[in-house]
Amino acid sequence: MTEYERSRTMPALPEHVFDQAADVSQMDAWLPQDLHVDAGEPPAVTVHEDRTDQDVSALLRARPEQMRLEWGTREQGGYTGWLQVAGLAGGTSEVTVHLSFFEALDEGHDPGERAVHEALDRSLERLEEQVRLRVDNAAG
Repeated sequence: MTEYERSRTMPALPEHVFDQAADVSQMDAWLPQDLHVDAGEPPAVTVHEDRTDQDVSALLRARPEQMRLEWGTREQGGYTGWLQVAGLAGGTSEVTVHLSFFEALDEGHDPGERAVHEALDRSLERLEEQVRLRVDNAAG
């Protein structure tokens, strides 16, 4: 198993960050650009990956009381992940994303450390952009 984790501080309350991250209809705005989530019948979702042009059955669970999202592939069990939002002082938040790839089950699923870190960093940047837009629109 290979694991990756990245964190980012965001200038918004944790509830705002979690609400944006957990909104399935808005996930395409912050997920890696080649991944698309179709809600289906939650917690069942379908993830389309442009790179492989495949649809993968997955599970996505939001745990608002913990400000946590958890996901993973269903049939093949190739990967799992979670996103955790934690409140910091001054109305800011820290968002941590963690991915685990199970090589023995799916040799080709892990794109490698550099690619994963770049995708996670860019996804966290995009999530912060979406949170800023949401907070600015609510304030304006």
